[in-house]
Order: sequence, then structure tokens, then C-alpha cells
Amino acid sequence: MNNLVIRNLSDQLVDLVRDRILNGTVAADQAIRQDALAAELGVSKIPLREALTRLEQEGLVRNHVNRGYFVRSLGAAEAEEVFALRLKLEPEVVALAARRATDAERQHATMAHDALDEETEAHGDGVGALNRAFHLALIRPSGQAITTMLLERLHVLSQRYVRKHLEPFGRDQRANDEHRTILQLWLDRDAKAVAKATHAHIRSTIVDLRRQFTAQGD
Repeated sequence: MNNLVIRNLSDQLVDLVRDRILNGTVAADQAIRQDALAAELGVSKIPLREALTRLEQEGLVRNHVNRGYFVRSLGAAEAEEVFALRLKLEPEVVALAARRATDAERQHATMAHDALDEETEAHGDGVGALNRAFHLALIRPSGQAITTMLLERLHVLSQRYVRKHLEPFGRDQRANDEHRTILQLWLDRDAKAVAKATHAHIRSTIVDLRRQFTAQGD
């Protein structure tokens, strides 16, 4: 029973710390102060260290010997790789999901879109997480378990880049318009068109990020 409790606590800590990293609460390239974080969360360092090990496997933190865990910084090379993989996998899986989605899954995708749209209009802090939830709602009905698992990991890595992408004025409205178009094509079960729109949406994001990193000299 104790192992089960620890394992469940570790799972919860993974989610909590991951969210803090993805929303920028824990800054990149700064050591994660495990004592302070454990005290803040009301846990011991053992399950926290387990959670950080799992987040290292997800590619969000690095463990430097004798220095501890650090949040990985954003980088142009990683962005290129992550979004290139999404371009290869996501459009066709979204198209397949559009054909296979049940009424309940279609309703869930619509609700995920509406929540994202509302948060974006309010310029809320939850845009990144809701963006990920929306895209995954379009993917999961595909029934492709392994591909979906890979895309879930890619969307975790994408989320901080999505936040960066939305920094310039007007990007959020363009993203909203693209999401609305993608959702409607998905609901129409227009597999060819939704795959094309999804590809264009992902590609425009990496093109914009490429310009941002170039401007910053990265």
C-alpha cells in the first residue's frame, strides 16, 4: 500500500511540476530548489526527486551532476525537431480521428476548442495547456495508441514554444481563426481538408518561431 501511495504522489508531483515548467513559473536555466519546492508542496524530497527524474525523461529538465536539476532552455534546434515530427505525424492522425470520432468525442473536441477560445480572448495564463488539450482532443479518437502517445509527448515539449510563438501581438487571434477552421473541418469529417489545414497550422508556427529565434540570435 505504501508503494502505491508513493507512486500516486509521484504522479501528482509530475503533473504539478510539469505545469509550473510549462507555464513559465519555474524559469529555464535556473536550478530547481528542491528543498524549497518540496516544502512548498508539502512533500519530502524523495517523491519530488522521482518526479524530476520522470520530467528529465520527458525532456523538460536536465540533471547536472553535483548541481541538481535545471529546466531546459528553449532552443531553435529543438523547436525544429519537435515541430518537424508533429508535421510528419499529426495531420494524418487528425484526419483519421475525424473519420472515427464518436458523438461524445466530437462534443469533447468542441468543448476543448471553446475553452481555449475563451481563455485566449481573456489573455489568460492557461492558453498553453488548453491549446495542448484541444489538439489532443482532435488526435485521440484516431485509435492509434502508439502514435497518440508520441504526439502527447511532443505536445508537452511544444507547449513552451507555443507560449513563445503567441508573444507577438495578433498571433493569438490568428491561432484562434486557424483552430476554428480545423475544428469545423474535423467535425465535417473532411479528412483531406483537415489534414491540409493542420499541416499549414503547424508549419506556420515553426516558420514564425524560426524568425523569432533568428531575431534573437539563437
